[in-house]
Amino acid sequence: MNAPSARRILIASFVGTAIEFYDFYIYATAAALVIGPIFFPAGAPGVQTLQAFATFAIAFLARPVGAAAFGHFGDRIGRKATLVASLMIMGLSTVLIGCLPGYAAIGWWAPALLCLLRFGQGLGFGGEWGGAALLAVENAPPGRRALYGIFPQLGAPVGFVSANLLFLGLSVALSPEAFESWGWRLPFLASAALVGVGLYVRLKLTETPAFRAALAEAPPERVPLATIFTRHLRATLLGTFAMVAAYAVFYLSTVFALSYGTASLGYARKTFLLFECVAILFMALAIPLSGLAADRFGRRPVMLSGLASTAALGGLIGPMLGSGEPVLVLGFLCLALFAMGWIFGPMGALLPELFPTRVRYTGASVTYNLAGIVGAAGAPFAAQWLVAQGGIGLVGLYLAAAAGLSFAAVLAMPETGGRLRGGVAMHEEHSAQ
Repeated sequence: MNAPSARRILIASFVGTAIEFYDFYIYATAAALVIGPIFFPAGAPGVQTLQAFATFAIAFLARPVGAAAFGHFGDRIGRKATLVASLMIMGLSTVLIGCLPGYAAIGWWAPALLCLLRFGQGLGFGGEWGGAALLAVENAPPGRRALYGIFPQLGAPVGFVSANLLFLGLSVALSPEAFESWGWRLPFLASAALVGVGLYVRLKLTETPAFRAALAEAPPERVPLATIFTRHLRATLLGTFAMVAAYAVFYLSTVFALSYGTASLGYARKTFLLFECVAILFMALAIPLSGLAADRFGRRPVMLSGLASTAALGGLIGPMLGSGEPVLVLGFLCLALFAMGWIFGPMGALLPELFPTRVRYTGASVTYNLAGIVGAAGAPFAAQWLVAQGGIGLVGLYLAAAAGLSFAAVLAMPETGGRLRGGVAMHEEHSAQ
C-alpha cells in the first residue's frame, strides 16, 4: 500500500471515531449538567442527577449488542459497509435527542424516548470502535501496529474536547436560562453535519488486505459471536477485564468529576469545563507516546505501568479533587487523564491481536464494549452514591479496585505484539498481500 492510501485509511479511522466519541461525550456532558432537570421530575436532592447517570449507563448496556451485531456483519461481509452503518445509527440517535421534548412537555414519554435514543447511541457506538481499529491495524506494516492503532484512540480526546468546548462556548454565550431551555440541544443537532463528513470519508474506503485474504482462504464464520465464546473465551475475558480501568478512570475524571465539581465544590460550569479541556490534552499526549512504547517494548509492560499508576491515583482523588483547590483539582484531572491515555493507547492494537482475522471484528468489539459495562456504565452512578455514603475517598478505593482488576488480567495475558493467531501472524497476513 502506498503512502497516500495509508494516510486516507488512518484519516478515515480517526475521523469516524472522533465523530462517534463526540456524539457519545455530548450526552455524557449533558447528563452531568442538564439531562436530569429537563427529562425527570423534581425529587430529593441529587435524585435527578442519579436518574441522568442511569440513562447514561443505558448506552453501555447497548454497546455489546451493537458489537455483536455489527461484528457479525463486519466479519462476514466486510469492514467498510459495517462502519458506514454504525456511523449513521449513532448520528441519527444523537440528532433526535436534540429534538426531544422534556418532561414538562410530554411527561414520562420524555425519559422513555430518551432511553430509547440513548440505546440507539450505544448500538451504533458498539460497532464503531472495533471496525475503526481493524481498519488501522490490519493495514499496518510490521512492527507498527500499535502506532497505527492509536488513530482510532485519538478520536476519544478530540471528540471529548470538541464536545466540551462547544458546551463551554454555549455556557459563556448564553444565560443559564437560555442554555437549559434550548442551548444544550445545539451540540446534538450539530452532529448531523459531522456525520455527513464521516460518511463522505468512509464511503471511499476499500476492504483491508487481511479481510480479503481470509475470504480467499475460506468462507466466513457462520456465527462469529459463537466462535469467540467457544474457541476464544479466555481471550475475550482477559481483553474485557484489561479495559476496565481505562473506562473507570476516564468517566470518573470526566462525567463524575464535572458533576462533583459543579454541584459539591461550587465551581462554575464554564470553569470546570475549561479544566476538563486542559486535562484532556494530557490524554491526547499519552496516547501516541504509549503507542510508540508498545511497539518498542511490548504491550504488557506499557499497560502494567499505566495500571499501577492508575491504582496510585485512587489515593490522590481525596486530597486533590476533594480539596476543591483549583491547582490540585486541575492537577488530579491531568494526572488521571494522562494515565488513561497511557493504558488506552495500546488497546487499538492489543484487542485485535487477541483474535484471528475471521472473528477479529466481533472479538475486538465485544471485549471493548463488555468492558464498558463493567468499567464505565455504573461508574458515575456508583461514585455519586459512594460520595453520599462516605465521602470521595471511597471513590478512590473504587478506582484502585478497577485498576487492580485490569492489572491482574494483563498479567495473565501473553504478549500480543507479533504473536501468532490462528497459525498466521497479523504482520504476515498483511505482508502477504
